[in-house]
Amino acid sequence: MALVSEILTKLTLSYGGEREPKCPTVVPAYDFNPEQDAAKIETAIKTKGVDEQTIIDIMTKRSCSQRSEIAFEYEKRAKKDLVSALKGALSGSLEHLILGLMKSTAQYDASELKSSMKGLGTDEESLNEMVCSRNNEELKEIKKVYREMFKKELEKDVSGDTSGDFAKLLLALVQAKRDEPSNVVDYEKIDNDARALYEAGVKRKGTDVTTWISIFSERSVPHLQKVFERYKRYSPYDIKESIRKEVKGDLEKSFLTLVECLENKHLYFASRLGDAMKSKSVKEKVITRIIVSRCEVDLMKVRAEFKRNFGKSLYQTILEHTKGDYQRALLNLCGGDD
Repeated sequence: MALVSEILTKLTLSYGGEREPKCPTVVPAYDFNPEQDAAKIETAIKTKGVDEQTIIDIMTKRSCSQRSEIAFEYEKRAKKDLVSALKGALSGSLEHLILGLMKSTAQYDASELKSSMKGLGTDEESLNEMVCSRNNEELKEIKKVYREMFKKELEKDVSGDTSGDFAKLLLALVQAKRDEPSNVVDYEKIDNDARALYEAGVKRKGTDVTTWISIFSERSVPHLQKVFERYKRYSPYDIKESIRKEVKGDLEKSFLTLVECLENKHLYFASRLGDAMKSKSVKEKVITRIIVSRCEVDLMKVRAEFKRNFGKSLYQTILEHTKGDYQRALLNLCGGDD
């Protein structure tokens, strides 16, 4: 019975007033035996040269809560923390991926946000990806977990690491004040927002960024999709062209990322994965972050968008551009070919 309720929990996600269906590629394993899994992992770690295959097959085919149970049983058996043991046994991209799976989705997002702001120079691309693509519920959970993990407020770290209008936009998004979708379509408000975006940007000299930020960060996703459509009635350029003409640098990238996520979040992730595997130097960090953070959320939808847009499955693309144990882990999380 516990397994059935966990599967049901995994398949629906509260999205404020609505339920957004989950489309994970990783679901709880049936006939789950945490003691047995812990014993197998202990043997795999102790094996000369480490049996990565066993670690991969267990960790990529269990849900987050099941991995927690394995970690508990492992510690009872080996008198050692599983995360520390895995750190010692694995290396490189595979280590990063498996350790990522040992965290909940919110913990993983929080730690990725932290590392994008750590040390000299900010990884704006990662920061943009995570802040612009998460919904209200996800952002609220990330902020709570961030506070627990790092004893700091996410808003404080974002404002300390970014500046100007770019910081203002990210902070407005992190506050998670976006309206929830409504069953009532307010055509007057759609028209007013479309005109306000035009008048605050293309129509005048110099951009009124504050107006843009408040509309982009506070309106619901379906409302903004209609606003972008309506915007074409006022402006000679679509919303993306207007952004490119009006703002530059990190702010431009952030607004463009936001529009892509608002229009079709799953296509955005699919495009990020496609770009990360386009060149000879594969961006493993980007691939790991998207696959790990979305495999228990909506990776099935990302997979569908990938196939639709690139004419090739995500599975085949991973097969072509990665190798070894890291490839095997990614393919398991991908959850099959399309």
